[in-house]
Amino acid sequence: MMEINDILCRILQIEHGFQHIIDGANQIFSAYSKEQCLNFAFEWFKSKDYQVRMLATTMLGRLANEDNNALCFLKEQVSKDSNWRVQEMLAKAFDEVCKLRGYEKSVPLIEEWINDNNPNVIRAVTEGLRIWTSRPFFKEHPIMAIALISKHKGNESEYLRKSVGNALRDISKKFPELIKEELDSWDVKSKEIQKVYKLASKFIK
Repeated sequence: MMEINDILCRILQIEHGFQHIIDGANQIFSAYSKEQCLNFAFEWFKSKDYQVRMLATTMLGRLANEDNNALCFLKEQVSKDSNWRVQEMLAKAFDEVCKLRGYEKSVPLIEEWINDNNPNVIRAVTEGLRIWTSRPFFKEHPIMAIALISKHKGNESEYLRKSVGNALRDISKKFPELIKEELDSWDVKSKEIQKVYKLASKFIK
């Protein structure tokens, strides 16, 4: 059995990036049972160190496909973490769940999270599935992706609005007509929506 402390110490030495977190999770999953990994994740999320909480979030994303407790913990607890790096990892974890389940089968889950009241839960979807139209199912259903994302263009969270604008801008590279049609329907009187519009329309001629 590997020495868990060695992995945690290595992770704590790196301040930025995600790959070392993913590599650490891979090592742990290769050596321990799912039950052990779940217990590790719940315990490590209590850590004062954001890197350890990032690791816990990554592991929960792997487990949440089959374990509803892990999925609920991501939505109800991880989404409340104040560290932006943990929120980035939550987005990656949500995409991992959808990838393991299949994106089409995940549509009800996507709709549940994207209609939540917590902007971090919503952003886990808008950011996690980028580039939406490169994902299976949504590449054939871009209008659905656009509708799901656009409904939050006026959200009070600037963090989320930026994700919305960037996600729509991504889609505009392949489907400029669809994004133009969506943007033309917006009321851009508010400064908040204007900023989202500017992001989303960057590649629209």
